[in-house]
Amino acid sequence: MKQNRVDAVLKNLDAMGLSQVLITDPLSILYLTGRLIKPMERFYALYLNNKGGHKIFINQLETVPEDLGVEKVRFSDSDPYLDYVFSAIDHGEKLGVDKNLPARFLLPLMDRSAAAGYENASLAVDKARAVKDEQERELMRRSSKINEMAMAALKERIRPGVTELQLAGEMEELYASFGADGLSFPPLVAFGANAASGHHYPDATALKPGDCVMFDAGCTYGGYCSDMTRTYFYKSVTDRQAMVYNTVLEAMQAAIDLVRPGVELRDLDLAAREVITKAGFGPNFTHRLGHFIGLEDHDYGDVSVSATDLALPGNIFSIEPGIYLEGEMGVRIEDLILVTDEGYENLNSLSKELEVVQ
Repeated sequence: MKQNRVDAVLKNLDAMGLSQVLITDPLSILYLTGRLIKPMERFYALYLNNKGGHKIFINQLETVPEDLGVEKVRFSDSDPYLDYVFSAIDHGEKLGVDKNLPARFLLPLMDRSAAAGYENASLAVDKARAVKDEQERELMRRSSKINEMAMAALKERIRPGVTELQLAGEMEELYASFGADGLSFPPLVAFGANAASGHHYPDATALKPGDCVMFDAGCTYGGYCSDMTRTYFYKSVTDRQAMVYNTVLEAMQAAIDLVRPGVELRDLDLAAREVITKAGFGPNFTHRLGHFIGLEDHDYGDVSVSATDLALPGNIFSIEPGIYLEGEMGVRIEDLILVTDEGYENLNSLSKELEVVQ
């Protein structure tokens, strides 16, 4: 197991007044053990206790390394696997469970009074995952670099009559050619008025001169996600389009300039929102400024006016302001920002200056 990560989870668990937890989210188990298993409907869990006695429950169908650094409890489909879980739990203490534990597994344990009580302990793992160690940071850097190479190559494929679906399909090919493991989410490609929908899904719309061209895409590398958005203009750009674009870029930079350990995450959102509001587009910035990212494209944590957390060294989140004008256009620009001990590191270096593609 990754002991530094296990220790962080146990520390968070203790702060919640809990001594034990049953973790069933496969990505969280990957985070703690280095092994990814996709159990489908079968039971799969990691049990942690701050007194020791950690166990991982794995169906015999799964192939796992001999040494996972934790006691393995193997079972078949016909075995009474919940009996094994019941035997591991400290019955006199509350049991923390994560948000992924299905009722078909939890309710039988509750019926048998497996623990003195039950509590959602997802935050014990989520908050640990939100602070990336150096290994994770390096994987995130590499994932973002591949993402940049693919997006730069995709920009070169903008051409007369190409459709959103065609470019989205070509993006997947580009990722594979640059060494990505896969997609962190399906690529979003939007032309012209389609970009006014922040999450427009590519369709058969063909590119025409004067359109804005929005690419929002990400890949995975070593299990870690990247995510970046760039907006270009095809053949020409109007003064209004340029003003909207530069407003978004100014808002983005206003937020990035504030990033440092201890800053309130909501202040980043407010800084970007103030720029956009002063330009007269406040109602057209329709989403939060950013989200945390790691093993999932949208990890626990966000950068919004309702966020209550402070930025911590090791946090990685997006900064992605946008302006969306229905029936006309949309602009979003997005980078991933790593909070460092003294400030920040931008994981993206692909140009954000306004660009007209010919």
